[in-house]
Amino acid sequence: MSDERWKLEQLKELAQLDPADPVVHYGLGCEHLRFKEYEEAAACFRRTLELKPDYSAAHRDLGKALEKLGQTEPAIAAYRTGKEIACRKGDLQTEREIDVFLKRLGVT
Repeated sequence: MSDERWKLEQLKELAQLDPADPVVHYGLGCEHLRFKEYEEAAACFRRTLELKPDYSAAHRDLGKALEKLGQTEPAIAAYRTGKEIACRKGDLQTEREIDVFLKRLGVT
């Protein structure tokens, strides 16, 4: 295993040990995003959201993965859901980031 991928491999092991932990699946998705493995990232973020539907950052990052896969409409939907949740929960940083991503896509 390369030094760069050790965290990814550890998170995969943790996800097998505790498949109901949304934080582990979110971290795994972030690592897949980092390595430009967008299908895998999207799957991890979807799993995160199955476990914790109000995880605004997971919606944001699902949007990122979908956008990279060229799935613009599903990405916009993920961003909008994430923004709604972030606004409701007072997660201003995530809300601002999503605003930037939506604006970049020409969505107001």
